[in-house]
Amino acid sequence: MIRRVWPLVAAAIALGIDAYVLAGVLPSIADSLATTAAAVGLGVTAFTAAYALAGPLLSGMLTRGGTAGALLIALGVFNLGNLITVVAPGIEVFLASRVVAGAGAGVLTAVATATAAAMVADHERGRAMAMVTFGLSTGTVAGVPVGMIIGDRLNWRWTMGLVVAVGVLSMIALAVRARAIPALPASRGPAFGVLRSSRTVVGILAAFLLGVASLGLYTYLLPMAEARGLQDWGFALVWAWGIGGVAGAALIGRPLDAFGPRALLVALPAVLLAGFAAIWVFASPVVWLAAAALWGAAGWSSVPTLQQALTRDRPERAMPVVAFQMAAMYLGSAAGAAAGSSLLAAGTDPGDLAGWTLVPAALGLLLTGWLSAGSPRLRVERRSNEPACEAAA
Repeated sequence: MIRRVWPLVAAAIALGIDAYVLAGVLPSIADSLATTAAAVGLGVTAFTAAYALAGPLLSGMLTRGGTAGALLIALGVFNLGNLITVVAPGIEVFLASRVVAGAGAGVLTAVATATAAAMVADHERGRAMAMVTFGLSTGTVAGVPVGMIIGDRLNWRWTMGLVVAVGVLSMIALAVRARAIPALPASRGPAFGVLRSSRTVVGILAAFLLGVASLGLYTYLLPMAEARGLQDWGFALVWAWGIGGVAGAALIGRPLDAFGPRALLVALPAVLLAGFAAIWVFASPVVWLAAAALWGAAGWSSVPTLQQALTRDRPERAMPVVAFQMAAMYLGSAAGAAAGSSLLAAGTDPGDLAGWTLVPAALGLLLTGWLSAGSPRLRVERRSNEPACEAAA
């Protein structure tokens, strides 16, 4: 049953808050630690880099001792890193703590997503994976504004305390349900072995490009709106994007289970392209609100869609594939934010950033289109191999 996945969703909410909350309290952290905002911003880079490396490298190693144990260890490392962030006396300890938290988050995302898929029947795999993404998007959308309010009224350490509190609660929920968590299928060979599949590599590259486009551009939503004379609509636009993301992640699971990922691999990046184009061309608040909602929905729902496309026929390789995919997405987010900063520094009007984002979004669409086109052929090959396999048996 899907409700078994809720402890994993709670853990994903903590991850979603932690991945983006620093941006909202960055100035107060810099003042508190007597350093610069640029130095504190390296914490995001440290978190992302550790996330990207730890997921593929450590997930398989930890699950050899049991899935529940791996989840609790990863969540414990994540909580420890955030607790150290709360009490960090200076920038050095702060940056080190972000490495620790990022490593725990990278492992936790990969193991939690693969575990969610293993906890349900085959016809519910899409919904289970989407529920973890729902947790990530909910943490980003609801948790980040709440964290910013706490930071404004108290201080940034209480904001990070919120992340620790959610993480500890999810750890307790996982510990209570530990016996119900199934063992993951044994993964054959090293994690990097999944990169021998051209299909997996294309999917990972697509995740990177969609991360550049969707999450990278989101960093500049408010400056973009201001450049188009929509500064009074900034708060509404942020919530439109967020509500769209949560709704997309919550609703995409059933279509995935019912119809498979093939059509969605094309439709979702196409919706992203249309949303970016509308934001670039028009300056109407109605158009921007609709486009922001579609942008959030398509961006977040593309995550479980890619996961389903890359793992549905290879459940035993789900964990390393998801680890690489999510690492690519978060690296794409960081790369997109850095590219946007470079464009602005070079004199690009913030309102034109959506136009530049059409490039990675279009490339992502080409790659997901290739994945979609390959799906029927793969099904035919599997069916043609089945009699031979049965005869051999």
